[in-house]
Amino acid sequence: MYSINHFRFIVLIGGLLLCSAQTRANTNDGYEQLIALTEQFFEWRNEGDDPLKRSSQLVSRRLEQLKQMQANLRSIDIEAWGKAEKVDYLALRGVMDQQDFMLQISKPWERDPGYYVDKMKRLAFTQLPLSGDDLSRFRAKLKSIIAITDAAKNNLKNVPKDFASLAIHNLTTSDGVGHGHPYRMIPPAGVLGWYTDLLQRAQVSQIELVDDVEAARNAVKSLHIWLLEKQPSMTAEAGVGEELLDWYLMQVKFMPYTSDEVEVLGERELDRTWAFYALEQHRNRKLPELSLPSSEQEYEARIASVDNDIRQFIKTEEFMTLPDYVPDDFREIGFNVPWIERPTGPNYWEAIQFRDPSPDHWHAHIPGHRVDSIMLSKITHPIRSFFRDPGRMEGWALYLEEVPLQLGFYENRPRTRELIYNFGIFRSARTLGDIRLQRNEINIPEVIKFWRTKTPWLDKDVARVDAEIYLRRPPGYGLGYTVGNFQMIKLLADRKQQLRDKFVLGEFHDEIMAMGAMPIALMRYEMTGLEDEVRRFWNYQSLDEKLSQISN
Repeated sequence: MYSINHFRFIVLIGGLLLCSAQTRANTNDGYEQLIALTEQFFEWRNEGDDPLKRSSQLVSRRLEQLKQMQANLRSIDIEAWGKAEKVDYLALRGVMDQQDFMLQISKPWERDPGYYVDKMKRLAFTQLPLSGDDLSRFRAKLKSIIAITDAAKNNLKNVPKDFASLAIHNLTTSDGVGHGHPYRMIPPAGVLGWYTDLLQRAQVSQIELVDDVEAARNAVKSLHIWLLEKQPSMTAEAGVGEELLDWYLMQVKFMPYTSDEVEVLGERELDRTWAFYALEQHRNRKLPELSLPSSEQEYEARIASVDNDIRQFIKTEEFMTLPDYVPDDFREIGFNVPWIERPTGPNYWEAIQFRDPSPDHWHAHIPGHRVDSIMLSKITHPIRSFFRDPGRMEGWALYLEEVPLQLGFYENRPRTRELIYNFGIFRSARTLGDIRLQRNEINIPEVIKFWRTKTPWLDKDVARVDAEIYLRRPPGYGLGYTVGNFQMIKLLADRKQQLRDKFVLGEFHDEIMAMGAMPIALMRYEMTGLEDEVRRFWNYQSLDEKLSQISN
C-alpha cells in the first residue's frame, strides 16, 4: 500500500525528469552527446584500476584517451541548456578533471606502496574450504599476488615518507580498528599476519592450497623487505601543495572556497563544537553518564530500538519520504560498528556507538549512507545514475547528525547530544588536518597528535587509520564532511529564504534525494537558480593550464 508521502516523492522525481526532458527537447542534439560521453567515460574509468596495467606506456595512452574525451566535452554547445543540463555538464567535467589529476599528479601506482598492499589484503580474509569455480578463481588470485609484488617494485618511485611508513606498518602490524576484517580476539599482525592466518586455515581445511598460499605469503614478505631497503630514499612530499589543492577544490569538488577559507571555516567549527560540547556537559551534569552495553545482545537491542525511533521520527516529523523499497528490518539496513571485545577496551567509534547508536545510525544507515545508496541505485537518469559525489554523500550524512538534534530527536537522549558534538569536534579537526596534510605543513605523526589533543576519547589507532584514509585518497575527502555539511545548511537557508512560508522541510529533503549525488554547489544552483557560486566554476582553468602557471 503506497503512502501519500510515497506518491509525493514519485511526483517530485517525475516532475524533475519532465522538466529535464522539456529542456532537452529545446536544445540541439548536444545533450545526447553528453549522455553518450558520460557512458563512455565511466566505462573507461572503470577499466583503469588494475595494478598490473600501470606501465608508463599504458598510463600515457590512458591520458591521451582522457584528453580526447575532454576535448569532445568542450566541443558541446550548451548555451541554450537549462540549469539541470548545465549541472550534468559541469559534473562530468569535474570527474574527468579528477581522473586527469590522478593520472598526472596523484599517480598512486608510482607514489603509494599502499596501492599494492590494499590489493593483497582482502584476499587473505577468504573463508575456506572452497570448491569449483570459487576455488579456481581463488587460486588465480593467489598467483596474481606475485605479479602485483613485481609491479610494485617496478613502478614505485618518488614515494613519500608517510606513504612508505604506512605501507610498512600495514604489512606487519594490526591497524587496531579492523572494520571489515574477520573477527579475531588477537588480530593478525598486518597483511603478513593475515596470510599466516590463511596458511594455518589451509593446513587444516584445504591442504591442496598450502603451496599457493605460501607462495603468495612469500611474495608479500618480499615486498616488505624491499620497502625496508628502499625506505631511506623515499622522501617525496605526500600532499599535493596549496596551489593544486585550491585548484582541485574548485574544479573537481566544486567547493567555492580556497583551502585558506576552508581552514578558517574548520577552525570556527572546531570552536563551535567544543563550546556546545561544554554546554551540553554542563546542562547534563546531574544526569548519569551513558553506559557501555554488557553484551552483543544488549548492543543489538540498542540498535534495533534506535532504528525504530528514527523511522518513527522521520514519519511523524515529515522529515523526508522513505520509499517502500527501503528495508523495514534494521538487520537489512545494517550497522556501522560491529560488536568487538578488545583487551584494551573500545576504540573511539565503539566508545560512542556502543553507548548510543543513534548519531551514527542517522549518519551511516537511515537515512544516511545505506538508505542514500539504496535510493541512488534506483535512479534511472541517463547521466545522474553514474554519480556518487563524496562531498554530497558525506555532507548529507553529517547534516543528519545535528539537524535531528535541532528538531528535537534527542530531547529524551540528553547525554547523546554530547556524543554528537564529540563527532563534530573530530570532523572539524579532520578538516584542518586534511588541509595541512595536503599542503605539506604537517606529517602523519603530527596530525595524529593534533587530532588526539583536540578530540575527546580519540585513540591512536583510529587517528592513524583516518589520517591514512584522508591523505591517500584524492584531496579533500576528509574536509568534505564539514564543508559538505556547511553547504547543506547554506542550501537549506537559501531555500527557506526563497520560499518563506511555502517552505516544507520534507519536500526540501525529497528534492535533494531526487537530484542524485551531485556536488552540492551544483545542486544549489539547480534548486535555487542562484549563480553566485556556479559563476566561479564557469571561470574554468584546466589542469594543464594550472601546471603551466605553476611552472612559470
